[in-house]
Amino acid sequence: MTPEPDIAGMMSFIGLLEPEMIAIRRDFHRHPELLYDVIRTSGKVAELLESWGIDVRRNVGKHFGMGVVGTLHGSAGAGPVILLRADMDALPITEQNEVTYQSLKSGVMHACGHDAHTAMLLGAAKTLAEYRHQLSGTVIFIFQPAEEGAAPSPLDGRLLSGGRDMIEDGIMESVDYCYALHVMPELPAGTVGIHPHYAMAASSHFRLEFLGTAGHHSEPHRAVDAIQMAARFITEVNALMANRIDPQEAAVLAFGTLNAGTAVNVIAERSVLTGTFRAFSKTTVAGITEGLKRQAAAIAAASGGCWKLEMREGISVVNDKEAVQRVLKAARNVVGEKRVVVLDQPSLAGEDFGWYLDRVPGAFAFIGCGNEEQGITHAIHQPNFNIDEEMLVHGARLLVRLAIERL
Repeated sequence: MTPEPDIAGMMSFIGLLEPEMIAIRRDFHRHPELLYDVIRTSGKVAELLESWGIDVRRNVGKHFGMGVVGTLHGSAGAGPVILLRADMDALPITEQNEVTYQSLKSGVMHACGHDAHTAMLLGAAKTLAEYRHQLSGTVIFIFQPAEEGAAPSPLDGRLLSGGRDMIEDGIMESVDYCYALHVMPELPAGTVGIHPHYAMAASSHFRLEFLGTAGHHSEPHRAVDAIQMAARFITEVNALMANRIDPQEAAVLAFGTLNAGTAVNVIAERSVLTGTFRAFSKTTVAGITEGLKRQAAAIAAASGGCWKLEMREGISVVNDKEAVQRVLKAARNVVGEKRVVVLDQPSLAGEDFGWYLDRVPGAFAFIGCGNEEQGITHAIHQPNFNIDEEMLVHGARLLVRLAIERL
């Protein structure tokens, strides 16, 4: 008979790891890296996992090869395979926090807590490795790049985030359940929140290029104006969102950049639009995608120009009902009943953990990192974002509880 795991011992062990997790988080915070350019971060993660006797695969990802996968086999027998995931990339934001561990890289900072996510998962990995003799089954620790955005694949040109890149490399093939945590400054440190079903929207990015014919302003009939095509597209897509999308379905589209033209008196040959749209259902995502293509094609044809659309397809984050109950149970054991919140309003922000949840049951939960007394109240993606580092212990404990609940 497999002995019951020493949960109290594991929780105490994590408490002893607090200084180490804080040091790890601050090291990553000082040295942030963007998207797939996580060479230093992934190298440090791999070294730590290997030092704890965890099997490590480096350079994971079919297209970019910058992810790290750690595999821990329990010594107490066979069992399910649990995947725990953290993201490693930072944001192109100049930090305004005056702290000893301020970002050393100009214009780049961890403004979304991925440094904390990585530190928490490393703390959980070290703990589970220490107690592997009490585990029946396997834990897979995923450290992924490029959650914050996407890049064109060098293989096929598709815009891919880190989650999709790693999944296409086969990391989900044997997985039974998956979990991930994300910091939430709106909740105080030591609080856990989870949505019962939809957690976050499908966030899709697009880049549209119109190509026309340059010409002099005195002879517009000899040119094809790429700025006019872009302007028509913006107007018609706004009408698409207002009139062609179910008003009961939450959806939003916004343009981020528009670049066109080379001189004040030259009709523009080229224009480039970028933006995002967010929705929850796959049907609505597909409808907006097809609408963008249809409008671009019609405008280009009517104007005598050409068009090219690049998309990063998004997917909503949908929590499994049973997995939500397991998170609630584990969270109540870690932080107490009064510090567990069921969130009733899903966010229109996006997260590529949805691709994991689309393949196996699991849940995406939020862990509070705010502290009003310390002035830690700024939202994610802001230059003053920070965390109350007390939350690292709570997060690592919750990840361990989620693993051993299954193992």
